[in-house]
Amino acid sequence: MKSRISPRSPELRALAGSAGPSLSRRSLLALTAGSLLTGCEQNAFVPPPPPVVDVARPVQKTIKRYLETTGSLAAIKTVDLVARVQGFLQSINYRDGTFVKEGTTLFTIEPRTYKLQLEQAQAAEIGGQATLKQADADLKRQMILVQKQDVAQSTLDVSTATRDNAQASRRQAELNTKIAEINYGYTNVVAPFDGIVSAHLVSAGELVGVGSPTQLATIVALDPIYVNFNVNEQDVQRIGDEARRRGMASDEIRRLPVEVGLQTETGYPHQGKLDYVSPTLNQSTGTLAVRGVFSNPERALLPGFYVRVRVPFDEQKNALLVPDIALGSDQAGRYVLVVNGENVVEQRKVQTGPLEGDLRVIESGLKPDDRVITAGLLRAIPGQKVDPRLQMIGASNAPAK
Repeated sequence: MKSRISPRSPELRALAGSAGPSLSRRSLLALTAGSLLTGCEQNAFVPPPPPVVDVARPVQKTIKRYLETTGSLAAIKTVDLVARVQGFLQSINYRDGTFVKEGTTLFTIEPRTYKLQLEQAQAAEIGGQATLKQADADLKRQMILVQKQDVAQSTLDVSTATRDNAQASRRQAELNTKIAEINYGYTNVVAPFDGIVSAHLVSAGELVGVGSPTQLATIVALDPIYVNFNVNEQDVQRIGDEARRRGMASDEIRRLPVEVGLQTETGYPHQGKLDYVSPTLNQSTGTLAVRGVFSNPERALLPGFYVRVRVPFDEQKNALLVPDIALGSDQAGRYVLVVNGENVVEQRKVQTGPLEGDLRVIESGLKPDDRVITAGLLRAIPGQKVDPRLQMIGASNAPAK
């Protein structure tokens, strides 16, 4: 603004006085307005500079493609320990929740009655053997006498029947002895395999095995352990197409590795392999039941845990990755903002893949030489220019090993 003449200045007063009383007031106003118009410079709008944003080109590297889902852990073997003979529970020979080896005696049912029954059956077997021996000797004598025609044929027939009955009785005695041995063995309830035994469900002194088997406890094998999960129909077809492309047989698919991670763990630290694939799809859910098996020596994996599961099924070369924070989403899906050759922002729709560290795999929609906005996203508006500053995706963005 230039210097202006005040309406009360002496110069204006003198000029107004010389013009006469009728013109003094109007002249004063006209001169004042003219001085104001000529004293101001005209302002021109200057647009602000384009906003500064950080851009980076996608990282290219070879990655593994995974099928990712969730599953649950299940014991490879679980058995209810039951009383298979009737009697009073004499003793409990383990501590609840402890690990036991196969063959360890866990419960003892009063054995005296069954031991006496075994001895009784063994005595009957000895008696049967003696009777059979006598019947055999008598039959041989009768056969000699019949050949000499000293006795009638009917006498030989009676001796033969007696010997056959003795043989059957001895066989019956042998079977009774075996049954008695089995029942006597059932008085000791032993661990059928290595595992953890649950809390006992009965107390010493209780009558068990009356009418039907009485459950005493449960034993669970934790090493190895199963993980059960389901694969949807689209993923089944995708893996099948990839297997056919690579010429993989069905047996090779069953040997694919499986990785799991607990909800509180980072990544997938537990390594296993596929163990079973259902031959049919569940029509009600549209999924295929799949099972993996894992070594679990530390018993960190427990049946019933929900886990994150991933199965590597392909290796993708020259995959494009960008920082996950560079991605946005709307009703049409995921997108990134890129800067074109004229430094104008464009919104690019992309198909995303798995996360590698804090980098996201871009399946389609992006080219290796695209400049993706990684910082200053709030200042970038599609269709407007920006001032791009090219950055490198640094070590902090590198995928986790």
